[in-house]
Amino acid sequence: MSKKLEKNGLWESSRMMLPQHKEAFQNRLSDKAVHPSCPTTEEINMMKDFVLLPIMHSIIMRKAREIERSSEMLRVLYTKVAQLLAKNMYTDLSKVKRSLLEKNIRVFEEEKDDQMVRYRYIYRNYEDSFVITRSYMRAEVSMRIGRYADVLITNICNKKKPDN
Repeated sequence: MSKKLEKNGLWESSRMMLPQHKEAFQNRLSDKAVHPSCPTTEEINMMKDFVLLPIMHSIIMRKAREIERSSEMLRVLYTKVAQLLAKNMYTDLSKVKRSLLEKNIRVFEEEKDDQMVRYRYIYRNYEDSFVITRSYMRAEVSMRIGRYADVLITNICNKKKPDN
């Protein structure tokens, strides 16, 4: 393109471009000017939730299926409680996924072995990874399932009893 056309304003205004394409182009230019920043502690916790909640959900669902097939006398009660726990976890997972999507954070499983799992995340223009060891994962999942059970029991106990 000749130098006469480059910055005279006529060339830029005469180009055929849809408004959404122009906006995307301007956003891309402004994003390059912004330096990538590290995620906050809250966002890192959301990433951990994104990783751990599906694991917790699958554990609870597997246990619920095992209890259903057992000859346990209170299996119906145990199954329903497990399903309530799984429902609460799934609700929280949906919220976390929505929040990550709104903040434009993507998390990918990168590498897995017997001792640890490495996850890569992209936050704005910042890329990094974090590692979760199997022992940490077991302890954290156990603790979080306990918290979910406590919340469920508290909610059940705090419900108003119907008058007879």
